Amino acid sequence: MTSETTTAGPGQGLGGLIGELEWRGILHATTPGLAARLATGEPISGYIGFDPTADSLHVGHLVPIFGLLRLQRFGGRPVAVMGGGTGMICDPSGRSTERNLLDLGTLARYAAGIRPQLERFLDFSPGSGAVMVDNLDWLGELRLIDFLRDTGKHFTVPYMLAKDSVQVRMERGLSFTEFSYMLLQAYDFAHLNRAMGVELQMGGADQWGNITAGLELIRRTAGGAEDAEPAHGLAYKLLLNPSGAKFGKSDEGESVWLDPARTTPFAFYQYWLNTDDRDIGTYLRWFTEFSREEIEALEAESAARPELRPAQRALARDITARTHGEAVAVGAVADSEAMFSTDAIADPAVLRSLFDSTGGFGFDAAALEGGVAVLLAEAGVFPSRGEARRTIAGGGLTVNGTRVTEAAFVPELVAGEWLDVRIGKRRREVGRLNR
Repeated sequence: MTSETTTAGPGQGLGGLIGELEWRGILHATTPGLAARLATGEPISGYIGFDPTADSLHVGHLVPIFGLLRLQRFGGRPVAVMGGGTGMICDPSGRSTERNLLDLGTLARYAAGIRPQLERFLDFSPGSGAVMVDNLDWLGELRLIDFLRDTGKHFTVPYMLAKDSVQVRMERGLSFTEFSYMLLQAYDFAHLNRAMGVELQMGGADQWGNITAGLELIRRTAGGAEDAEPAHGLAYKLLLNPSGAKFGKSDEGESVWLDPARTTPFAFYQYWLNTDDRDIGTYLRWFTEFSREEIEALEAESAARPELRPAQRALARDITARTHGEAVAVGAVADSEAMFSTDAIADPAVLRSLFDSTGGFGFDAAALEGGVAVLLAEAGVFPSRGEARRTIAGGGLTVNGTRVTEAAFVPELVAGEWLDVRIGKRRREVGRLNR
């Protein structure tokens, strides 16, 4: 299994896109007429918006990213819209509270960090490649009176109140700022349709209200026949983890980022490797380009030998390579195998790699001379010297392959620099002598 993007099979083209999304279990809804439009085989441009509310995307964004990737694979042109304008307002969809508003400089800095991440998934080469635009370029030029007159007049308050993204916030409170987000996103779609010929907006199921608002604005302003369909919408299912929470958080409740400075490739790989057996089939369909036959083969192999977790390994390897590159994925796999091996690690290169990947601990020579209980407590590996002593007394501490029986034990460093510390059966820490 590799992270290379596959191509649509013979005769599929755009007409095969909806079927692809259906068998992968991703499709939530489409507007009437989209299937017929795609079946014509005529080129189509589709967009998804990304509000830059952080300097990195996270794994929750992989659903729309793969949406653009698959549109491109089937012959469409993906348009990634960076929300430099809408990011100043913030989308109320899927949120119980209002976000802190960001300034232009922060949004620009965040957007600059996101483009390289999208380039890992999409082909931005000139011609038929993907396109990235910033909606601040047109929203920033809007005059309030003109916007209210030319856009706001097409939407009644009851129409806007009926949208799910608004309904779920009515009791907790919704500012006029966030209430207006729907109109801005509708304006985005109308502008892209008019200026770039974009016919399709895609997004999560929680974006359906905003998508249909854009379609309504296009119908009212395009000037075509009443029964014409100048634009279309497509929504993906919302993905939840086994606990029912929205997909994209680690066990500690933290976002899993695509930026290696925020989430190390090792931690990123481990997140996917730890996928619950109940979810692995879904994740393989949503977050890889493996064929149906490959996925079913992995599922069969997992059912036969679940202890080896072959499906999780294939998923983690593939998505890590796609997100961070082949060489980084190879390193993450090697670090994972070393981290969870029961053998002592005597190779300083492996220890150095693990130290960097997992955030090892540093220690001073003076602490080393005080014995392992003192050293590991002062380094924060144990919360206290007493806890370290109790672990040693229970036979649960091994340092550089030696079972520690005395709190005052002074281990010999690997290559004069490293400590390989194993606590119980599941925990491993790598220490480095401070220079």
